[in-house]
Amino acid sequence: MTVVEERPAPPAAPPPKLPRRLWALLRNSWRQLTSMRTALVLLFLLAVAAIPGSIFPQRAVNEQKVTQYYQAHPSLAPWLERLGGFEVYGSPWFASIYLLLFTSLVGCVLPRLRDHARALRQAPPDAPRRLDRLPESADLTVEIGPKDIARILRRRRFRTKIREQEDGSWTVSAEKGYLKETGNLLFHFSLLAVLIGVGFGHWYGWHGDRILVAGADQGFCDSLAQYDDSTLGPRVDAADLPDFCLKLTDFRAAYQATGQPKNFSATVAVTEGDGPAKTRTFTVNDPLRLHGANVHLIGHGYAISLRYTDRYGVSQTKVVPFLPIDGMFTSEGVAQFPDVNIDPKTNRRDSTLQMGFEGRYLPTVGTDGSATSTFPAENAPALFLTAYRGDLGLDVGTPGSVYALDQGQIATGDLKNVSGARPHELKVGESWTLDDGTKLEFLGTRPYATLAIRYDPTQTLVLAGAALGLLGLMLSLGGHRRRVWFRALPASPESDGGTLLTAGGLPRTDYPGFADEFAQLVKAAEEGTP
Repeated sequence: MTVVEERPAPPAAPPPKLPRRLWALLRNSWRQLTSMRTALVLLFLLAVAAIPGSIFPQRAVNEQKVTQYYQAHPSLAPWLERLGGFEVYGSPWFASIYLLLFTSLVGCVLPRLRDHARALRQAPPDAPRRLDRLPESADLTVEIGPKDIARILRRRRFRTKIREQEDGSWTVSAEKGYLKETGNLLFHFSLLAVLIGVGFGHWYGWHGDRILVAGADQGFCDSLAQYDDSTLGPRVDAADLPDFCLKLTDFRAAYQATGQPKNFSATVAVTEGDGPAKTRTFTVNDPLRLHGANVHLIGHGYAISLRYTDRYGVSQTKVVPFLPIDGMFTSEGVAQFPDVNIDPKTNRRDSTLQMGFEGRYLPTVGTDGSATSTFPAENAPALFLTAYRGDLGLDVGTPGSVYALDQGQIATGDLKNVSGARPHELKVGESWTLDDGTKLEFLGTRPYATLAIRYDPTQTLVLAGAALGLLGLMLSLGGHRRRVWFRALPASPESDGGTLLTAGGLPRTDYPGFADEFAQLVKAAEEGTP
């Protein structure tokens, strides 16, 4: 009887220590984050995350629209506020996607740059043993040597390497198409440059909008209080704004017969710092470039000049811009006179006697009597106004639009229509006497220009990144990596004294024209011509 001795089971391997497991987790997470697939997914997520910024009003762009959204959607707006819906581009979740994409691109591009630099320094690899198994191959007889074949390949911008074999034969290795990977890397580095430029431009840039009326006595100086709408970067203070002043002296507009705009030009008097005033003219596509800011012409319209004489004979004149609502410059606006009808004996203002005029201005009245202009130039101008008397709601401190009356005041009856059901028509120079004896005069119009004043310290970087990105994309799409080899074969009686060669070619990427290129290389080698 045979006794089988049982061997003890080997002890179980101890589990890896916690530091090793943590290191493995971090390493695998880093590899996953820096993969090209993850970078593409993050780029897609960044585009999707930017969509709410174009759907919901942004506080940095227009605070008033955010307030209006709260009034229109009182239950939804607080939830959007918690999620950063009104400050999408400054929200933590958008910044996290932005930073993850930046990190992924850096971790993806730097190793590829190192590998590409190493590949550029290395010689093309030696010919494989069986060239006839490559996608393209051929046998040929030539009367030239390896140096001549290498010269033929180099003239076609191939990198070549001649190798002598131990049996006396030789091979010529050639490779071409490194511009494809160069273009890929250039595109990704340009994307990094754009991301850096956008980030730093958001931090250290600022912009503001201002409407300037031509010929107005008051100009504009670069201070935060004088902007109609402004946004400063997180790292910019009001004291960092450059010192300059503008005054619109002239504005000219030309139109085609169809009403389409032909050209616009604004002439301003510019004072920078303590320097003298200079006259500068700029157009839509040619901004006014100042030290620390660029002034862009983004719109124009007509400002209505009105003079109101109250019941005590006191006159006030206002020049108010009317905003165009169509391409023919049908414009709407409001003229508000809160400081009128003040009793000279008591010097007290009665808020119930404030005046507001809401209306529409037509530069060219059509013959059909429609409420829209038929041409943007002032060929037959007319002003249609509705008068309101009462409390304009300007004393409560609630932000409101200067281009429309407070509809809440009208709805509650605090602001009453005193002109009737139909608007009153005024031509230039005409006056309108209201029911209480007060009078409104239409003095005329002045052109105004809408200016966008911008400063972006990384504008050049973003522009260069975009241009290099397009260049890299073209190189990436137009470049094709491929390799070609020529190997000398032992001589045979049929060779007629020439050198027997076998050639092979391998495209490293999808390249439909490689077969024709390989055939041309073989033919050039057979003929011994460049």
